[in-house]
Amino acid sequence: MNKIIEVNDLHKSYGKNEVLKGLTLSYEPGQIIGLLGPNGCGKTTLMKILVGLIHDYEGDVRIDGQAPGVYSKSITAYLPERTYLPEWMRAGEAIDYFQDFFADFDKAKSLELLRHFGLEEKQKIKSMSKGMQEKLQLLIVMSRNARLYCLDEPLGGVDPATRSAILDFIMQNYTDKSTVLITTHLINDVERIFNSVLMIGNGQVALNSSIDELRESGKTVEDIFKEVFSFAW
Repeated sequence: MNKIIEVNDLHKSYGKNEVLKGLTLSYEPGQIIGLLGPNGCGKTTLMKILVGLIHDYEGDVRIDGQAPGVYSKSITAYLPERTYLPEWMRAGEAIDYFQDFFADFDKAKSLELLRHFGLEEKQKIKSMSKGMQEKLQLLIVMSRNARLYCLDEPLGGVDPATRSAILDFIMQNYTDKSTVLITTHLINDVERIFNSVLMIGNGQVALNSSIDELRESGKTVEDIFKEVFSFAW
């Protein structure tokens, strides 16, 4: 079986600013991976490379054994940090839009989740709060039967109770054939779902470990994060 993510000597610069400086990492399928690091460390850039939105990099990147492209996009579901659905759309129209684009989209599942999160099919996105929009975008992304889910700060605008429900939902909807890569600053709230943790700092891998290995230290992931990135504050 191919590794779902393989990255070798990855470099990416914006002008003279080198954001990624030789990243090398790989993951087997069936994990929830926490991608952590200070602001500006390259987390979003790495995620955009993995999902095929950034192409001008150096190094080798493979998703299920293939370079990012048509195949990888067909098995990868991406939730960007910023709201991307047009404000004029209604929730049901956004669901139909995704169904038209992705063969692995499960409309029945999305409608069930819509009701679960208290959203209405006919409600326009422009009338939704930020938290409601984030719920809608997440449930649409997770309604794909993808092999790799890349979620960039999916919980920033939701309340703690909803946050817990969303984390439970993520855990229930991934299998040994799918992988979730998730960036977050809410480490205390989210670390309970991690199988692995990848910390990036100054464009390099600062820590790459299983959650079990980290817990042997008796410290929380957030404690370890603060130690690793003590330079950042």
